[in-house]
Amino acid sequence: MHTFNLNPRQIQQVHDKTDYYIQLANKKLSLQLSSIDVKFDLKGRTSGMFVVKHNEVFIRYNEVIFSRYFEDSLENTVAHEVAHYVVHSMHGIRKVKPHGHEWKRVMNLFEVKPEVTSKYDVSALPLHRQKQHDYSCACMTHQLSSTRHNKVQTNKAVYKCRKCQQSLHWISLSL
Repeated sequence: MHTFNLNPRQIQQVHDKTDYYIQLANKKLSLQLSSIDVKFDLKGRTSGMFVVKHNEVFIRYNEVIFSRYFEDSLENTVAHEVAHYVVHSMHGIRKVKPHGHEWKRVMNLFEVKPEVTSKYDVSALPLHRQKQHDYSCACMTHQLSSTRHNKVQTNKAVYKCRKCQQSLHWISLSL
């Protein structure tokens, strides 16, 4: 039976691979990036995430997904997140698209296919999935996660349809 945990050796391999890609970027792009903090606290269906929070940068990995798809995650997810770190360090967070040509350039430098999302089958993994809430615009209905729904309800965010550019409105089930 699979425990969905990484052993200490695997955790060290992820740290080493993260540092490897940082050093590769330093060498090939004449940078001086330092090592980055790595956490294995990501939940849900995402395998990795580069985070910028209050002038702090770190990478979060999903231990459950890594434990199931370790070799692929070690190569692809680590490169993907380190590429975000490199691009952020070179261009800032708001000046480029997350998976734009700058990010693709770094992924190609790492000799890793620049795929935006992983193709892992996570249906059998013990992952938390947020409740979805129905929203509408002028042209269709949308599903927003509880996180986004709560931001809309507390006036902290407004989401727009990519097709018609109109704001999304919650379809309340109250009668």
